[in-house]
Amino acid sequence: MAAFTDADFEAFERDGYVVARGLFSAEEMRLLHLVGKADAGLLGDTLDRHDTSGHVTRLALRNDLRDDLYSAIVRSERMVRPMERMLGGEVYHYHHKMNMKEPKVGGAWEWHQDYGYWYDNGCLFPYMASAMIAVDEATIENGCLQVIKGSHHMGRIEHGVVADQTGADMERVNQALKQMELVHVTMQPGDTLFFHSNLLHRSDANLSDKPRWVLICCYNAARNDPYKVHHHPNYTPLEVWPDERVLEAGQRQAKELQLV
Repeated sequence: MAAFTDADFEAFERDGYVVARGLFSAEEMRLLHLVGKADAGLLGDTLDRHDTSGHVTRLALRNDLRDDLYSAIVRSERMVRPMERMLGGEVYHYHHKMNMKEPKVGGAWEWHQDYGYWYDNGCLFPYMASAMIAVDEATIENGCLQVIKGSHHMGRIEHGVVADQTGADMERVNQALKQMELVHVTMQPGDTLFFHSNLLHRSDANLSDKPRWVLICCYNAARNDPYKVHHHPNYTPLEVWPDERVLEAGQRQAKELQLV
């Protein structure tokens, strides 16, 4: 498992993101891959999101934590403790989602900031961040995430409806691209991208013959409890689990689904 250094936290502050290589083991990702692709409950929660070209990305989102592998990952010390430092104190689970870009048909995500729309949920401050775990290899060919390095320093910019998605004001995005670096975040299974809620990001459609699934775990600072009720949860204390419970939960759930 990757260990965070002071340089990693400095990179998060400066660039708006940091990649923790090998944060999850090959066996943990093998189990997440098996469980995710055989979990009827997860697949039943799936929504389709169209991009401007008509391609479809599938998204399964959950606001609650259960006794399963996904929730064990959300609760794990290796996720929560770095988030606490990045966001300056106690955090809680805002939601988690599996983003599924299937070969040849998986759609793009338009330029946006997560706080661009989380702002409307009653969150006063952008004390929010996500951790995106590569379930499959994420490459340029299968639509890996793209970020504008340092764009979180711009603050929240205006967003509007783009196809089935919420997209950022492209006038400002294009100006940002003239002044800041565009980075394609390629990852191996188990690599995890921690990124600020104001970081501008997008991804291309998956026109390759390989899938690109990612599990995205989203956190809010406890001190940023939304002032109104929304479908994403208000603050509740997060019970943090030892890292070894990720593997235990994966083995148990794989057995329940008769995958091993």
